Amino acid sequence: MKFSKTDHMTLLPHMQDIGDEIMNEILQERAKFKPENFTAEDVRAALNAKICTLENFKALLSPAASDFIEEIAHLSMQKTRANFGANINLFTPLYIANHCDNLCVYCGFNSQNKIKRAKLDEDEILSELAEISKSGLEEILILTGESEENSSVAYIARACTLAKRYFKVVGVEVYPLNSSDYALLHESGVDYVTVFQETYNPAKYERLHLAGNKRIFPYRLNAQERALMGGMRGVGFAALLGLDDFRLDAFSTGLHASLVQKKYPHAEIAFSCPRLRPIINNSRINPRDVHERELLQVICAYRIFMPTASITISTRERALFRDNAIKIAANKISAGVNVGIGAHSKEKKGDEQFEIEDARCVDEIYNMIKAQGLEPLMSEYIYV
Repeated sequence: MKFSKTDHMTLLPHMQDIGDEIMNEILQERAKFKPENFTAEDVRAALNAKICTLENFKALLSPAASDFIEEIAHLSMQKTRANFGANINLFTPLYIANHCDNLCVYCGFNSQNKIKRAKLDEDEILSELAEISKSGLEEILILTGESEENSSVAYIARACTLAKRYFKVVGVEVYPLNSSDYALLHESGVDYVTVFQETYNPAKYERLHLAGNKRIFPYRLNAQERALMGGMRGVGFAALLGLDDFRLDAFSTGLHASLVQKKYPHAEIAFSCPRLRPIINNSRINPRDVHERELLQVICAYRIFMPTASITISTRERALFRDNAIKIAANKISAGVNVGIGAHSKEKKGDEQFEIEDARCVDEIYNMIKAQGLEPLMSEYIYV
C-alpha cells in the first residue's frame, strides 16, 4: 500500500488560502486544555455563569462534569426551550454518489475498500427526490463521497438545483471547496454547508488520512469560512468523536464554531455530534471511550456554550437516545434515513458509508416528537 508523502499541513496549488488565524487559535487553545485539571468547583461555576466563557465550556467537558450530568442536562434543556421553543426540525440525507479518492482508515468510502460504487444520474436523483418528498419533509442534505472526478462541482450543483424543486431547504455535505465553488452551489439553491473535521489533532489527522485531498488538514478546517465567503447562509461543524480524545475534539469543535460566528455574525451555526460507527468490511470499529453518557455531556456543553446554535442528533445513535436528546439539547433530527446510494426509490445501487441505528420512517419520528409534547417542524423559512 502506497501512502502519500504530501505534507498534511501544506495547501496544494488548487486550494484557496484564506490564512491560518482561526486554525492557529484553535490549536493553541487545544494545547492548553487539560481536562483532568478541572474541579467540581469549576463545573459549579460554569453552571452558575450568566454567559458561558471558554473556561466554563472546558469545565463542562471535563471528567469532573460527569458527576453533574443531571444539572448540566437541566440547564441545557432550559436554553434549548428558550431559544427554539418546542420546535424540532426534521430532515433527511440523500447520498447521490459514494466514489472517493481519499484513503481514510476509519471510513467505509475509503478508496481501497471493496464496496459497490455508484453515482446517480439525473433521472435517478429526481426519482429519489420525488420519493423522499412524499414523506412531507421540506429539508434535504445532499451527500457524496469525496471524489471531484466522479462527483464534480457541476454535478453536485445540478443535483442541488433539482432538489430545490422539491425542498425548501437544501444543505450539502461534500468535499471541501474554494469559495468560488461554494458560490456556484449557493446560486444552485444550497442554503448551508456541513463539514466534519474528523479530529482537530493534526498529528492524529495525518495518521488517519493517508492519501487524497482530505489529507490536507488546514484546507478542511477552513471550509466553513470559505463557504460563508461564497454566500452560504449557514455552516455546520463536527468532529467524529472517538478518533482521538473526544473532550479535546469537542472543545476544538465548539471553539471553531464560536470563532467563525464572531468573524461572521450573520452566519447560522450548527453542530453535528457523530460517534464512530462500524463500517463495511470492519464491524469492529466503535467509538473510543465515548459512551452515551459522554455523548450527552458533549451535546449539552455545546448547547450551554452556544445557546442559539442548531444541534443535530444522528441516526448513528439508537432510537431511545435520540428521543431523549431532543428533549434536552438537540433541536434537529434526521428521519426516514437510508444511507445506501439510490435506496429510497429503488433497490440500492451502491454501498453505505456506515451503519445506522435508527431506521424509523418520517411518520414514526414525527409522531414520537408529538408524543413528547414537542412540535415537529418541516421548515421554518419563508422565501419571498
